[in-house]
Amino acid sequence: MPQNTKYYLSLLLIMVFWGLNVPLVKILVENLSPVTMTAFRVMTAGLTVFIILMIFKLVRLPTKKEAKYILLGAFLNVVCHHYFLSIGLKGTSGTNAGIILGAGPILTTLIATVLIKKKTNLQRWTGFLLGGAGVAVTILVGSNGVSEINIGDIYVFLSILTQAFSFILISKLAKTLDPRLLTGYMLVIGASALMIIGLITEPGAVNEFATISWQVWLAFFTSAIIATALGHMSYNFIIGKIGPAEASIFLNFTPFFALIGSVIMLGEKVTPFHLIGLLLIVAGVLLGSGALERGERLGGESSVTPLRGMEK
Repeated sequence: MPQNTKYYLSLLLIMVFWGLNVPLVKILVENLSPVTMTAFRVMTAGLTVFIILMIFKLVRLPTKKEAKYILLGAFLNVVCHHYFLSIGLKGTSGTNAGIILGAGPILTTLIATVLIKKKTNLQRWTGFLLGGAGVAVTILVGSNGVSEINIGDIYVFLSILTQAFSFILISKLAKTLDPRLLTGYMLVIGASALMIIGLITEPGAVNEFATISWQVWLAFFTSAIIATALGHMSYNFIIGKIGPAEASIFLNFTPFFALIGSVIMLGEKVTPFHLIGLLLIVAGVLLGSGALERGERLGGESSVTPLRGMEK
């Protein structure tokens, strides 16, 4: 198998589960209190990661400097991201959420451009505008024609925005701490904070777990173990192998699989406006993230030479 092909196939499989995770979480928030459910789902994922890491003897305590980044990463990547996502899915469709979440790569690139003064060009600024237009179309139009802004869509957008900020921190911290171990720490710490928030805002919600069906339990464990634990651990590991830029290109597939999952599992309808929003976001990501530029560079390399740019 050619170098990196196994990583590309693994990334595609991860995107399938991440896309399908959107309707799965939608099912969960319709049957359980969103914050409490999310806390237990993320904690299950975090403990799964630590069990796997202990088996392979990859667990160690972080340094003081690493601990600071872990706490900030857990706040943005877990507490804020999952809190806003669960609340948002309570008030919007899985289709809308999947499309809006597809703006993640372009938001990450835009934040990097502003915060760390990353060089950009006209092509990337065009991508930022196209991606923003795609999000706007999805939020403003949605499923029922032009209407008032859905607060659920705004929460979903905030979830991907806070996660985009966290990726800047994670990219720095992953240089000294194994990304898989970083994932485990962030999930467990973030889930603990979400449990406290759940106890305050949703008293007695834990009792709801005793009343749900086996189908909801199946959605819970599939989301927690496969999509969140194995998915995030594998994705962060692959970033260390081929680089965040190349790995982020595959995030374009997530809204596509989210749309398919929402149609199959939730019976939602995809409108022309959804497709317009999706196409604008994908085009925006390809231009704004520099994916087309990297594709041209890689395509120009000798077929004998392994993808050198992948090691950055």
